[in-house]
Amino acid sequence: MNLVAELLCLLVCLTTLTCDRVYVHPFNLFSFNKSTCEELESLVPEGKKSFVPVSIESQTTPAYEDDLNKDKVEAPSHSSQGQQALSYVKDFVHILGARFYSTLQEARRGQNLLVSPTSIYGSLVSFYLGASNQTAADLQGLLGFVPPSGDPDCISRVFGKEVFSSLKMIENLVKSREKELQFSKVLCLFSAPGMPLSQLFVQDLLPSADALYARAVDFTNPSEAAKQINAFMEAKSKGQSKCLLTDVDPSADLLFAVDVCLAVNVKQVSQLKEAQEFWVDSNTKVMVPMLSFTGTFNYKTDASGTFSVVEVPISKTILLVLLQPINDSDVESELPLQSLAWLQQLSPRKIKVTLPELTIEDSSDLQELLANMELPTLLGKGANLSRISDATLTVGKVINKAFFKLSGGGTDQPEDPTAQKEDAVFLDVTLNKPFLFAVFEEKTRAMLFLGRVTNPLHGV
Repeated sequence: MNLVAELLCLLVCLTTLTCDRVYVHPFNLFSFNKSTCEELESLVPEGKKSFVPVSIESQTTPAYEDDLNKDKVEAPSHSSQGQQALSYVKDFVHILGARFYSTLQEARRGQNLLVSPTSIYGSLVSFYLGASNQTAADLQGLLGFVPPSGDPDCISRVFGKEVFSSLKMIENLVKSREKELQFSKVLCLFSAPGMPLSQLFVQDLLPSADALYARAVDFTNPSEAAKQINAFMEAKSKGQSKCLLTDVDPSADLLFAVDVCLAVNVKQVSQLKEAQEFWVDSNTKVMVPMLSFTGTFNYKTDASGTFSVVEVPISKTILLVLLQPINDSDVESELPLQSLAWLQQLSPRKIKVTLPELTIEDSSDLQELLANMELPTLLGKGANLSRISDATLTVGKVINKAFFKLSGGGTDQPEDPTAQKEDAVFLDVTLNKPFLFAVFEEKTRAMLFLGRVTNPLHGV
């Protein structure tokens, strides 16, 4: 499997990079010894407690939901082992996120595209928490945690919580007191009427989102179910999540939806007074509002002359990496997104960056992505998800919605952008044709979003 080979290559690189400290296999940072496993198994009866979600049409907040969102989550570990665990997790997030992106890029060719690698990875961890036996083992391998000895020991529920701890640390670092930055994540579980959900499973999902909701929906009326879910998600995301679904599977017992939103209003950026040309293709152009950054940014052109990379801090916690094709190259076909190489060996340079204002939202169904990766049964009808519910469970769509907005809060620039070139040493980088971008948390370099802009005027 290509993913396994990529993970093994990554481990070799990580071993080299960490040669000045004791190497700990990533599996061993999250697994538990056999005696701990036995203790966990003794807690199984307690873990069987369940509840039945109230109808999505209920006008009152159910007590279980109110209690969930008030529960305190343990603070992520800042120990050296915790930092090492976070380093592995963010690299696995990158690899898996880029792999999912690659499955979408052909199907969405000519369109804007946006995925959230951290959100997708967290969704798979969520199902790992609810999985047993072979399904758990398959999800464990997909997540990158391959046991070095071939003996998996015990890594079920507690392992997943440790991964969530690392993901939560990343998201906590993203958030700041800057009013110019807004970051939120909402998780919803929609179950068939009367379907019991494990109380322990739902509690274990708490670190994965800012708010968690569990409601019952009648999937046998697909159009009405989609309408109800869309309205519910839009209300809980304060209007930022719209048209999440067009249909649902009437035979499903569970629909999983996570919505992650990041909006940054950059103070140190200037807005050009007049709209500028953006070439959607060689024959089509649109006029779009543009932003301009000037400063010393990390930059490189790849050795083959296919693309350039520039890294722009857009807040105290967020880095925006822009990948521009050179000479109309097809960056996506040439760029090894699953490798870390394109993010390395950048050098500081004085640059003026001009790019469109961005508002992009997109959603993907992990069930479709897994099918495209030749893993259609992983969360299919044969999956063992006994930790989610005692009842036989059929998972429908697993929706990951991503929203990213970049705007400027600075002063207007003159109509002619060339008038600002007062210093010839500044390299002019203008993104006025389709380009790729990635959004990273500044401290950990964890990838929050990966996307493609084909037409800045199209939100999706």
